[in-house]
Amino acid sequence: MAESKSEKAAEKAAKKQERAAKRAQRKQTWSQMWQAFKLQRKRDKKLVPYMVLAVVGLAALFFLIGLLFNAEWFGLIFGILFGIILAMFIFTRRLESSMYDEVGDTPGAAGWTLENMKNTMGVAWVTKTGVQANHQMDTVHRVVGNPGVVLVGEGDKKRLNTLMSKERKRVDRLLAGVPIYEVYVGSGEGQVPLKKLQREMLKFPRNYKKDEVYSMAAKVDAMDAVHGGMPGMPKGPMPRQAQNMAGMNRRMRRMQERRGK
Repeated sequence: MAESKSEKAAEKAAKKQERAAKRAQRKQTWSQMWQAFKLQRKRDKKLVPYMVLAVVGLAALFFLIGLLFNAEWFGLIFGILFGIILAMFIFTRRLESSMYDEVGDTPGAAGWTLENMKNTMGVAWVTKTGVQANHQMDTVHRVVGNPGVVLVGEGDKKRLNTLMSKERKRVDRLLAGVPIYEVYVGSGEGQVPLKKLQREMLKFPRNYKKDEVYSMAAKVDAMDAVHGGMPGMPKGPMPRQAQNMAGMNRRMRRMQERRGK
């Protein structure tokens, strides 16, 4: 009996602690969003007018629709709610666009973008950054996903051709028959701007299910492990920029924290 009471007390304490942690997390999230909004508002003078227009515009539209059914105030409430949702969407998109503009040509920015692609129902992305690189900081990242394998290169397109071909041969030997796509990140002809990279990835056909994606990724990771993890890195001393490349994600995360994301 005593043990049962102690177990209940422990369970009750655990639930209380869990609720407190969730409250703290929500508070932190709202605080970060507010900080991000204040920072973005200073840089983006059009942000607030667009957000206000979204709320007022939808509120007025739903109010007018409600008049047709003699439910104008009911429509107004829904209009305000949907307007707030639209305003938040505008805020996040403009914040994201601003962030991409700032990271711009930073080495490793494409890898960071790929690692932040979201896995959703039926969709999976497994990213390995820097699978091929040279002394000029041209880099190839590999993404195993529903389309098959996508090789993403950032740097000089001509120099990347050799790196792409090398990684394509490695993957094809292991995953014969699996489609391999190539994407070049940049602002030149035949290249994809960094801010449009995730959208470009979503354009590829979904040839494999989520479980198959993880199975393929495990095979490729095993191949990397056999070859020492980073088989594509050039031998010899690397320039200082290349030595700092591993810290790209860390710098990006700090940037996100400063912006409240």
